[in-house]
Amino acid sequence: MRAAVTERVGAMAMTERPDPPTPGPGQVLVHPEAVGICGSDYHFFSGELSEAAGGSQFPRVQGHEVAGTITALGPGCRAELELDQQVALWPLRACGHCYPCSVGRPNACDNFELIGIHVDGGLQGLLSTAQEQVFPIRAEDSAVAALAEPVSIAVRAADRAAIEPDERVVVLGAGPIGQCVCLLARERGAKVLVVDLQEGRLELSREMGADTLVWTERDDVVAFARRWAGPAGPPVAVDATGAPGAVRAMVDMVASAGRAVQVGMSTDEVSLRIGSLTEKELDLLGVSCCDSDAFAEAVRVVERNGALLARMISHEFPLEQAPEALRFAMSNPTEVMKVVIRGE
Repeated sequence: MRAAVTERVGAMAMTERPDPPTPGPGQVLVHPEAVGICGSDYHFFSGELSEAAGGSQFPRVQGHEVAGTITALGPGCRAELELDQQVALWPLRACGHCYPCSVGRPNACDNFELIGIHVDGGLQGLLSTAQEQVFPIRAEDSAVAALAEPVSIAVRAADRAAIEPDERVVVLGAGPIGQCVCLLARERGAKVLVVDLQEGRLELSREMGADTLVWTERDDVVAFARRWAGPAGPPVAVDATGAPGAVRAMVDMVASAGRAVQVGMSTDEVSLRIGSLTEKELDLLGVSCCDSDAFAEAVRVVERNGALLARMISHEFPLEQAPEALRFAMSNPTEVMKVVIRGE
């Protein structure tokens, strides 16, 4: 089978690999039909993935936003899984023994394993994985089905934020994750303000019923958000950028006793006034991957909103052009919303 293998920092090549063996007990063989590319793929490819996230381990077949069809089932798989069924893959496997796992938060497992990061992912002709990571999904396009993974991060963010109907929520960043957070907040009945540097990215947020603002200066954005939400400021603010200025704005704008939720990944450091946390008694919440329940909800969100989510897919490439696709995505951040690589 053909596979796109990241061999070392900045080097991906198309190679021939043996097909996986016949699946064993509880194993599923999937033909990846669509694989989304995201910021963590950029960090892995550049050798910049943090040690806490597992680092960049080469050689590796990348791709953790995976949708495809089942081609073989091992003994003991659950009855709902069938041959030729369309599925999305929950990429996380937790150890089950560390502290986060012991308190019911396996998505923050200290020894987690991610498809496409720690084990080979979707940029290949066939992928063998555990049945627990395989979720049936109904979507007209496998590229949309692959969006279940980024949507799952938004589900986790909405859960961490405990978003309530009619609450005012500010989302900083209108990339794929920010758009998905906007969608989840709107589905939960919140009023949403989305902020981004690029006016063009805000059109989709407006279609979801959000108000929008183009980022200018941090203080101006904070002032606008507090006026928009009312004198107390927004009870929930979510950063989906990882940019230090946006993170600081999130903390500055959120209301006293509010929830500041960090979703965007970054290795940058942020300067915060400590009094912002104590004077306002903020809940400062991080978001990692999701658990299986959140992924199941993400599948349902995708099934309800396929046409809207399809708008996020800005570019498509065939598997043979996976190296070019990744470099294009990394080199053209203002043009790219979501790159999807189609399987053979």
